[in-house]
Amino acid sequence: MKRFSNTILKFLLILIIGEMFSGCSRERFLEKRFTKNAKENAGPIPDYSQVSNWAASPYKHNTSDSIPAFLSGEKRDTSVDVFFIHPTSYKLDIKEASWNADVSDSELNAQTDSRSILFQASAFNQSCRIFAPRYRQAHLKAFIIKNSKPAKEALDLAYSDIKRAFKYYMDHENHGRPIIIASHSQGSHHAVRLLQEFFDGTPLQKQLVCAYVVGWPFDIRSFKFLHVGNSPDAVGCVVGWCTFQDGEEPRFLRIDSGTAVCVNPLSWTTVTDEASSDLHLGAVFHDFNMIYLHIVSARIDPEDHILWVSIPEQMNEKLSSTRNLHVIDYNLFWMNIRENVKTRIKAYFKNRK
Repeated sequence: MKRFSNTILKFLLILIIGEMFSGCSRERFLEKRFTKNAKENAGPIPDYSQVSNWAASPYKHNTSDSIPAFLSGEKRDTSVDVFFIHPTSYKLDIKEASWNADVSDSELNAQTDSRSILFQASAFNQSCRIFAPRYRQAHLKAFIIKNSKPAKEALDLAYSDIKRAFKYYMDHENHGRPIIIASHSQGSHHAVRLLQEFFDGTPLQKQLVCAYVVGWPFDIRSFKFLHVGNSPDAVGCVVGWCTFQDGEEPRFLRIDSGTAVCVNPLSWTTVTDEASSDLHLGAVFHDFNMIYLHIVSARIDPEDHILWVSIPEQMNEKLSSTRNLHVIDYNLFWMNIRENVKTRIKAYFKNRK
């Protein structure tokens, strides 16, 4: 924890210094700072025929199989597959780290498995087989200087692994089964590309139940044929949100008004009116076996299309005072997502009859 805190403090200092510059000057300053001592990319190209290169797979026990104690008696149905792309867990040693992670890094894999695979991918395990590839994820710094050459190359390399993993899944596992794409943060950056390349206006779009592209701001104009899911039972669609405390206006997330995708996971619509906490089916935090019911109300900021949430003061103390709730985009709505997956799957099979 101390190592992590020191890294974050150094990172913030770098950002403050970088803010003294503008535009390209800031990018060049930070690129030089992050690239000077960066190690060469290391590690093998993942072989997705090996189950070890999957963080989640139906062919091995993993943290995505976890079911909270309060759901121990539920029935499971795995007639649909979810291809889950995990967020960035490669964050430490900002200046010296290579631009991409090594998939054989056991410490990094353990962080991924104990966080995003456990608290995010698990939301789908009642209704889906879960496939979540390990990939040579780009380091956090690639998003700080995202317009730089090394950052673009790092993200392209990461996506090349996602693409190969998805092609392996399609060639060996899909067999015409319905698909859900789910992702968070960096994973959602890659998910947009995956949807553009494999689903948007292709025959595979007919197999898409829904894409939950969470924690990454994207423009619906990214797609020609895929549409935003504007009802709880819409299928063949895309939904997503970026979560902040009510009233927060993060300038770094702004997209042209009216075209950014934000669906309220309490109502599963794009209506900007507040959805009551009565619709909140449960959040899951550090204690995976405890559910927090009816603690969140949510509304969509009509200008920036981000998700504003209100949380009771006692819960704010538990979650810390941060206004940016990015890291718990899934946790806050864990049960709402779980129930919505069942609703959309039911609608998908009904529409196929």
